[in-house]
Amino acid sequence: MKPAFSKGGKLEKLHWVFDGLETFLFTPGHATEKGAHIRDGIDLKRTMSIVITAMIPCLLFGMWNVGHQHFVALGEFIGHGEGFWDKFLFGAIKVLPIVVVSYGVGLGIEFLFCTIKGHPIQEGYLVSGMLIPLVMPVDTPLWMVGIGAAFAVVIGKEVFGGTGMNILNVALTARAFLFFAYPTMMSGDKVWVNTSVEPGQQVVDGFSGATSLGLAATGHADKVTSLLDSFWGFEAGSIGETSVVACLIGAAILIITGIGSWRIMLAVVLGGATMSGIFNLVGPGLGNAYMQIPVLHQLMLGSFFFGLVFMATDPVTASQTNTGKWIYGFLIGLLAILIRVVNPAYPEGMMLAILFMNVMAPLIDHYVVQANIKRRSKRMNLQTA
Repeated sequence: MKPAFSKGGKLEKLHWVFDGLETFLFTPGHATEKGAHIRDGIDLKRTMSIVITAMIPCLLFGMWNVGHQHFVALGEFIGHGEGFWDKFLFGAIKVLPIVVVSYGVGLGIEFLFCTIKGHPIQEGYLVSGMLIPLVMPVDTPLWMVGIGAAFAVVIGKEVFGGTGMNILNVALTARAFLFFAYPTMMSGDKVWVNTSVEPGQQVVDGFSGATSLGLAATGHADKVTSLLDSFWGFEAGSIGETSVVACLIGAAILIITGIGSWRIMLAVVLGGATMSGIFNLVGPGLGNAYMQIPVLHQLMLGSFFFGLVFMATDPVTASQTNTGKWIYGFLIGLLAILIRVVNPAYPEGMMLAILFMNVMAPLIDHYVVQANIKRRSKRMNLQTA
């Protein structure tokens, strides 16, 4: 098929679409002719493939947890070990269509842009296409997922010049757009657990579907999920964000392969722990139970670990200097806990914290670089003297 898509072929205009599919499956045969020095043999597709691999534990656990929360709402298979395949199959049926729509819309727009502009397909959406479903509530309508994906690709990336030029994390751009455009479909107690029932079934009395952060924000901090359940992810929430264990597996893959920055990950944890510790000190005096949640438990709740592993470490929108990564990550953790505890309107502060620091990252790097220049200038002056 390749000759038809090559120069002079009948389908020459679709060359870059074919090239994108070919290099996704096979090692690229392109040779470097100009530009930067070659540093290693990995290309962008391989980098993105590693990140997708790191997200698979979150995806698989998310499928099971969607089914688990559904059956718990119906009073069936309440035990974690009960009805494993029923839960996983139900979750897969709910989650996979969201993944298909995300990739179908996003990659379709990518192919359209590369055909019109005549440039190679940009692989950045390979990761964003998986992140978008994982940060969505399970009952998000498919049309809404498609709109979010389209907005993220066109407004969040292409208007800035494509992959590597965007100033905000693409997946979080989609999440933020849907959050503010359709707030009733992206927040509240009813969106996190699928409670669809068949004839003869009914939801158990007293079931709310609220997340732990939602409960804490409304003054019910005593009802949040236990530390152990939060660690494993046995709670309501976005599809792939609840399990700290799955996120840690992904973090290990990214750090070992050198794809993700351990500095940013550790800095986010330190920032979150610092803010949580401050709240623990002032909470008793203010009578605020939310502030008194232990530091470790606070960090386990919500999407804190998912955000620090897969969102904060985005190499395009994060700080590039080593010192900047520490500052950038620390402030993300600090702001995430601050927003979630102080502002009840945003029980999950990780999204806003990362987006805000995405905007601040270039400024942080600028001052870090300027500080290095001044320090070296002083050193040169001393040596000259």
